[in-house]
Amino acid sequence: MSGEGLVRELETRFVTTTVDVPVADATLSILKPRNSDDLISEADYVRDERLPYWADVWPSSVILAKRLANDAGNGRSFLELGCGLGIVSITAMRSGFDVLASDYYEDALRFTRANAWRNLRREPSVRMIDWRALPADLGAYDMIVAADVLYEMTYAELIADVLASGLARRGTAIIADPGRIAVDQFIAACDARGLSRIERDTYPFVEGAIRQKITLFSIQRA
Repeated sequence: MSGEGLVRELETRFVTTTVDVPVADATLSILKPRNSDDLISEADYVRDERLPYWADVWPSSVILAKRLANDAGNGRSFLELGCGLGIVSITAMRSGFDVLASDYYEDALRFTRANAWRNLRREPSVRMIDWRALPADLGAYDMIVAADVLYEMTYAELIADVLASGLARRGTAIIADPGRIAVDQFIAACDARGLSRIERDTYPFVEGAIRQKITLFSIQRA
């Protein structure tokens, strides 16, 4: 199922709303579940502590998207880890990257495809990826990105492993983080894996009562 059919299916399955997300010279119209708390599954949490964080618009994803809006993708390969609602992947598509959007929730992949269709009339490739069991055929990417994924200590090593195995030799990873608990351990894990060329740029995010500072870590091999 693709395009309008997928949008209709999601609007039938979920109580949805749309939010406008300004990104550079565009405003993305993002379809999302109205209340992410309604999606919490006790079975998912008991099995592997999964919570539906994918169903919200996070400041880190907006800042990362604004950064990518100024890039020239020129067909370069691009992997997003934890694509959520698709804001970052859609922006990368607009910038000309060849995008693979990944998440650990099938519904996140569906919303990413639907939002890409609603905004661009085309879809990215998508793939379900568990960071704890990376697929052998993941491949190498010119750019790997993720927004606000370091909120558990165990994710520091896992994300560093993805970058070490999936980043092309001259590739770049960009990780957007608002100061989560695992960020320092993640940087140390990257350095231990030869991903030691790390630059940091910090941007303010202000929207209503939300005040955050988002750091973009640009990471390359030594």
